[in-house]
Amino acid sequence: MEKVVAASTMGAAAGPALPPRTGDSSVLYEFEQGLASQQIPVAINRGAYHLSNFEMQIDQVRETGKLQTMFPADFRLPMVAPEDLGKAAMSRLTSSLNDVGIVSIEGPMRPTFGDVADAFAEVLGSQVLVVTNPRDKWVEVLKAEGFSEPAADAYARMTAVAIEGPATPESETEKGCTSLKAYIRVARRIIPTVLKAAPRNFPKPHRREGRSRSGEVPQLKAPEELWR
Repeated sequence: MEKVVAASTMGAAAGPALPPRTGDSSVLYEFEQGLASQQIPVAINRGAYHLSNFEMQIDQVRETGKLQTMFPADFRLPMVAPEDLGKAAMSRLTSSLNDVGIVSIEGPMRPTFGDVADAFAEVLGSQVLVVTNPRDKWVEVLKAEGFSEPAADAYARMTAVAIEGPATPESETEKGCTSLKAYIRVARRIIPTVLKAAPRNFPKPHRREGRSRSGEVPQLKAPEELWR
């Protein structure tokens, strides 16, 4: 093995200063330290808040006109599309052995949660309001969404650290090219269709050759074409 490229989180930057049981933030910091202690060159990509986290809210936002969140509407949080994280990982996998160390990755702009609501409003064609859940209800809300008690507690702690802790300066991050609005626009089109069509037992996907009812051969778009 010549080189290791690892995916981490921008929240791991606080490392040892984090309180206990802060989930990914503390676990991934320890993971980074373990990788750095061995002899193989290591490149660590710290990703921002994944835009894919909003996919589970598409139906709820469309039905209620409300974006439920633990963050204030005017809070700016680094966000990134998984597509951009994949491109960054591929770049470092194929770069020289001198390309090591930590790189933080976010999208082209650092949006607020009000911006997220506006992006939903634009693609849905209706007003969307940000509803910020009070801190003493965070664990309760997360458990209602399916989190276990320990997972809800850890996620609530991570959220508190994200709000109160120091943010990575934008001047120190690498920027992806997928905008918030572009991501929400594509997710809104794809996710409901996928969920509606997916069988409950989720069998292994396979590709079928043939023609559509119109007689045309289906053409699959490359991922980068979807996000334009």
